[in-house]
This record gives sequence, structure tokens and C-alpha cells, in this order.
Amino acid sequence: MNSKRKGSKGERELLAILKEHGFPDAVRNDQMYIGGYRNPDISASFQGHQLHIEVKRVERLSITSAIAQAVSDAAGAAFPVVVHRTNRQPWLVTFRLDDFLNEMRESD
Repeated sequence: MNSKRKGSKGERELLAILKEHGFPDAVRNDQMYIGGYRNPDISASFQGHQLHIEVKRVERLSITSAIAQAVSDAAGAAFPVVVHRTNRQPWLVTFRLDDFLNEMRESD
């Protein structure tokens, strides 16, 4: 399977999981080859927090680069998150601790 198709399949898979688990507003950016600034692979909200979700469905991932991309692309408008997995492994969620603590502080 080529990498773009694998990535798109991963996005659809994650979107279905999110919707199944109570994220009714989760939407996938269906426009191919358009990403970047304020344009996540999937956007959703959780308890009033807007999420900028970058989906990575690869065998080798530089999580540092992936989170840097999510942070840059979210541009302060949403909580940057990377959701990733390799073949036959569960999905993992990665975000910066500072972003998480700031979001929780703003919730109070």
C-alpha cells in the first residue's frame, strides 16, 4: 500500500473510532494534499477544547517532528495532538505537557 493511501486509511480509521467514542463533531479534512496552517488531518473538540489532530500511520515516526508539525499548524488556535500507530499496534496519542497543562489551567 502506498504511503498516501495508508495515511488516508489511517485518518478514516481514526475518525470512525473518535465518532464511536463520543466525538460527534470530529471531521476529516477530505481535501487531498491540503494540510498545514490551521488545517488538521482531523479536527474535533473535547470538553470545550478544540483539537488539531495530525494522524500518522507509519512504521517509523519522528515524534519530535510530528508534534512540531502539529504545534506549528495549529498556530495557537487549537490544542495540537498527534495520534499515531504502526502495523498491528494500538493507536497512541502524543502532545506536549506544557500545552496540556495550559489547556487544563484555562479550563478552571
